[in-house]
Amino acid sequence: MTITPDLPEASLVPTPRASWRESMAVYLQPRVLIVLVLGFSSGLPLALSGSTLLVWMRESGVDLGTIGLFALVGTPYTLKFLWAPLVDALHVPLFTRRFGRRRGWLVFAQLLLISAILLLALTDPARSPLFVALGALLVAAMSSTQDIVVDAFRVESLPESEQAAGMASYVAAYRIGMLISTAGVLFLVSAFESSGLARSTAWMWGYVAMAAMVLIGTVTALAATEPEQSALAEAATRGDSAFRRVTQAAVGAFSEFLMRRDAWAALAFVVLFKFTDAFSGTMTAPFVIDLGFTRNDYAAIVKGVGLAATLIGGFAGGFVARRYSLTASLWIGAVLQALSNLAFAWLALVGVNQWALALAISVENFTGAIGTVIFVAYLSALCKNPLHTATQYALLTALAAVGRTYLSAGAGYVAQATGWPMFFSISVAVAAPSLFLLVYLQRRGHFESLGKVRI
Repeated sequence: MTITPDLPEASLVPTPRASWRESMAVYLQPRVLIVLVLGFSSGLPLALSGSTLLVWMRESGVDLGTIGLFALVGTPYTLKFLWAPLVDALHVPLFTRRFGRRRGWLVFAQLLLISAILLLALTDPARSPLFVALGALLVAAMSSTQDIVVDAFRVESLPESEQAAGMASYVAAYRIGMLISTAGVLFLVSAFESSGLARSTAWMWGYVAMAAMVLIGTVTALAATEPEQSALAEAATRGDSAFRRVTQAAVGAFSEFLMRRDAWAALAFVVLFKFTDAFSGTMTAPFVIDLGFTRNDYAAIVKGVGLAATLIGGFAGGFVARRYSLTASLWIGAVLQALSNLAFAWLALVGVNQWALALAISVENFTGAIGTVIFVAYLSALCKNPLHTATQYALLTALAAVGRTYLSAGAGYVAQATGWPMFFSISVAVAAPSLFLLVYLQRRGHFESLGKVRI
């Protein structure tokens, strides 16, 4: 679907839905395939400074207190909107001139990411945890910078008819990238150890292999073409100084959004849309263990079956967003992800049953992925100005994380006070504020103001 902005409401005429064949064909569009591979490149480094690194540190004998502090290494992912204006406005010497505004930053960030991963590979957690922390922080900073550019590239390069499909492909490839940098690295390190390498050396080569895999994204960036919107924005600001471009990107991104009608209601909706998902998801792991399932059950079913359901749900979300209007798609995603919490309430009554766990996890991950893809398609539609796409998108995703990071902090106390069946029933009810906002914004014409959807 292609959005034509600022059309009067009278011009919004019904359009035929896409057939299933057309919905499938969109995933084979070259632009969507480019975004798919970039999604893999974005998902790959996340665990290298997170869970995979913690396994390496624990095997190296680092104490649990120090390992716990490494949660702070993920700070760049939550604060990336602070330097997104630099990505929007500044030129990278040689790279921008050779590859363009977005592709230049993308190649540059990926080369820095490769260097950071190699630097981390050369550290020794047993001897120098501080250097490991610095290396991990660099990996997280370069990875989050890559995310900023990839998000802007995706929004600017895909027409509206391909945004949802692009996001579904991105999410699927992102998850696969994370799987490679978690289970893949662990299997690879074990293989290196089996061949006779010392454990520290095996870990080093495991990280070297991950650095090499970032080149997949680099080759993709080189093969892609610069988004037309980005090229026009670059031409429009060519005569401005670097300071003026950064200032305009930072100030313009915020002021332009806040000047829109019902801006504060839209921002509240961004914060609350995934809250029902985040509120229950925070307690999934302790719920499964508390119910009596083993760690192997958790790993095989929650992570294994859950990943498959997430991938399928992501593509299903792309189909929904392509076949229905943005408003209808948001309603479908909002209702499904709220009601899916009842599957866990049912599981709490059933007790320890692996098939019941697999069903509950499949329902929750499938519907959650549908909601995520549709939601991100909405976020993409909010970022219209190519002068500061990266800044606006980074800010919106930071706001979207508020529900997961802060509003869900009290979920454990609620579960402790009410018990598991009632807790997951309450998780359905916490979707009410987002549904009220959805009704309000729909009546105010907010979604129609984003433009006409033409399939």
